[in-house]
Amino acid sequence: YQRRVRREDPSRGGLIKTPERYAKAMLFLTQGYTTSLQDIVNDAIFEEDHDQLVLVSDIDIFSLCEHHMLPFVGKVYIGYIPRKKVLGLSKFARIAEMFSRRLQIQERLTRQIAEAIHSLIDPEGVGVVIDASHMCMTMRGAQKPNSYTRTSYMTGIFRDDSRTRAEFLQLILKKHN
Repeated sequence: YQRRVRREDPSRGGLIKTPERYAKAMLFLTQGYTTSLQDIVNDAIFEEDHDQLVLVSDIDIFSLCEHHMLPFVGKVYIGYIPRKKVLGLSKFARIAEMFSRRLQIQERLTRQIAEAIHSLIDPEGVGVVIDASHMCMTMRGAQKPNSYTRTSYMTGIFRDDSRTRAEFLQLILKKHN
């Protein structure tokens, strides 16, 4: 590897400030470490007598695989059944963003989003699904550019009741058919 890099001229115009640009990019791409759940949510938890499924879908995420430091990009789908408390809708996207802006694996990211929502509003249950394309799989390694990884994490009624889980998953699939 070092031999290949040595063939490059580090004084070339396009490379002179590359280390500085890379450092700034990494600070941006990992800013989730400096963000707290309390800062994101602020006072956007509301008392509400709604007890049916709420689905927030197609939340774009961008993260870095902790194994290869390559991006993975995808969509997050979040469903929950409130128990007297609802969360402001934009907060779901901000929670997904906070956890995705860390060095990650998709499985952990899925769980962290679900557990954070559950801890904030104590709903009947939370379901999170993530569909993502991993550059470590598409541009290196297996080199399968059309591959996607789907992960899910369920808490409460989504985990324990197959009908609730099926309703959530069907709503996600219905949107894409």
